[in-house]
Amino acid sequence: MMKAAVIYEAGGPEVFKVESRPIPTPKKGQVLIQVKAFGLNRSELFTRQGHSPGVPFPRILGIEAVGIVKEAPGKEFTEGERVATAMGGMGRQYDGGYAEYTCVPAGQVQAIKTKLPWEVLGAIPEMLQTAWGSLFQALRLAKGERLLIRGGTTSVGMAAAAIARNLGATVAATTRSSSRAELLTAAGAHEVYIDTGSIAAEVKKAGGADKVLELVGTTTLEDSLQCANPHGIVCMTGMVGNKWALDNFSPMDRIPTTVCLTTYSGGSEDFMETPLEDLAQQIAANKLHVQVGKVFALDNIVEAHRCMDGNKAGGKIVVLT
Repeated sequence: MMKAAVIYEAGGPEVFKVESRPIPTPKKGQVLIQVKAFGLNRSELFTRQGHSPGVPFPRILGIEAVGIVKEAPGKEFTEGERVATAMGGMGRQYDGGYAEYTCVPAGQVQAIKTKLPWEVLGAIPEMLQTAWGSLFQALRLAKGERLLIRGGTTSVGMAAAAIARNLGATVAATTRSSSRAELLTAAGAHEVYIDTGSIAAEVKKAGGADKVLELVGTTTLEDSLQCANPHGIVCMTGMVGNKWALDNFSPMDRIPTTVCLTTYSGGSEDFMETPLEDLAQQIAANKLHVQVGKVFALDNIVEAHRCMDGNKAGGKIVVLT
């Protein structure tokens, strides 16, 4: 038997029930992972709140996990290997990482050879996949370009700032609170804007942005489009503003001439394209900073979700099993 955090109905953090469940039995093509840690993600918050109608309950949530291979009938991995997995229906179409074991397709598992503490490894799969994919697949960020990160104090925002600065981009990031400006500069931002919801004039005065990573979502997207320089790209990746759609959106009026608007959601294929081992090596060598906010035990999953609800972590929330 294994310990798991199970959700039976939509609601607040208190809907999680920590209980005993049978350990899954992997089939050929699957990997049974003994979960050591997992990060919390806002998509899991939305699912918990009932905003993912395609997810049936009861369900063990969790779109990512890191741990040790317990069994791989197809011999894709050896027992004892340290691995990471993310996406591909985890915690949605089938039970995910909020447990002591999870069983996932072998095609969405990466081996991690670099030795890092579990609370650090637990922070990186989805966070770095989203940051790396947004920057290089969607935005095609290049050295010397000016990047604006809207929603800079999110875990993805801080990871993106660190990666972009290492690349040689000029990084600007936003926060709604001046007290968090130092957090952003520590993460890698050269400039910090206090986000009032309308910062385009200030950004343009400072030289504009060649690329904009939008993590707040539709509540600031139209203003972010105005921040972009001609031939720039705006990528909407996050929705921490908790608003799903634009009201009365007129593309010809709202998207500046020659500015491109795209999105990045990231599936299991994108996760497998992310150079996770290389990024882990950069972390181990202190060349890439990962901001772990707070660490909880699986038994305290309710408190962990309350922390995410209140945006109180100051970095990635990680749960150790």
